[in-house]
Amino acid sequence: MAFKRKKKTADGESAPVKPKKQRWYHQLREVYQMTVAAMPQVRWLLLAVFFGILLLGIGIGLIIGHPVYLGLLGLLVAVLATMFVLTNRAEKAAYSRIEGQAGAAGAALGTIRRGWSYEEEPVAIDPRTQDLVFRAIGRPGVALISEGPPHRAARMLERERRKVARVAPGVTILEIQVGREDGQIPLPRLVKHMRSYKNTLTKLEVDAVAKRLRALGHSRPPIPRGVDPMRARPDRRAMRGR
Repeated sequence: MAFKRKKKTADGESAPVKPKKQRWYHQLREVYQMTVAAMPQVRWLLLAVFFGILLLGIGIGLIIGHPVYLGLLGLLVAVLATMFVLTNRAEKAAYSRIEGQAGAAGAALGTIRRGWSYEEEPVAIDPRTQDLVFRAIGRPGVALISEGPPHRAARMLERERRKVARVAPGVTILEIQVGREDGQIPLPRLVKHMRSYKNTLTKLEVDAVAKRLRALGHSRPPIPRGVDPMRARPDRRAMRGR
C-alpha cells in the first residue's frame, strides 16, 4: 500500500499533504477510457465525427472562398459534436456496467438533475432475494422504483404503496418496475420515463409530502454486497469538459 508523504509543521509534527486537485482534462480522459473499455468501437465513431465535420467545414470554405473562417468554425463544431457523442456513449457505457447490479436504479436516480428528490438508500429490501425498492418525490407525486422479477417486485411495491398512502392520502403514487421483462422499464430509460409524468403537486405540497414521508420511520438497510453502483455514475461535469 502506498502512503502519501507528510509535510513537517512549525512544531515538528507531520501533517498530511493535501491531495492534488484533478483537472477537467484528467476527468475527461477517465471518462473516455471507461467508455472505450465498455465500447471499443466508440473511438472510431469519435474520430469519424470529428474529422467528418472538420473536413466538411474546410470543404465548404474552399468552395465559397473562406477556408480559414469556416475551417475554424468547423473545428469548433467538430469538438462540440464529438463531446456530445462521447457524453451519450459514456452514459450508455455506465448503464451497461451497473445494469443488473443491486442498487442500479438508485444510481440512475442520481443522474436526475431536477424535478425529483430521491432517497439514496432503498426504502425496502428483501434480504433473501436482494430485491429493492427506492423512493423519489417530485411534482408528479411519489414514485416507488423496484428492482427484481415482476411477481416479487409487485408485492414489494404494493406494501410500500400502502405505507405512503397512509401518510400522504390523495397523493399520486407511481409504481415503476426496473428490468428487462414485460411491463418493466429498462434501466437506461428510467430517467426519461420519470420525466414523462405530468405534474400534480405544487412545490409547497411536495415539501409537505416529503416531511410526512420522513416521518415514516422506516429502517434503511444497506445495499447488498457487490459492485457499488453509486460510484459508477457518469461524471457529467467531466463529459461536458468543465
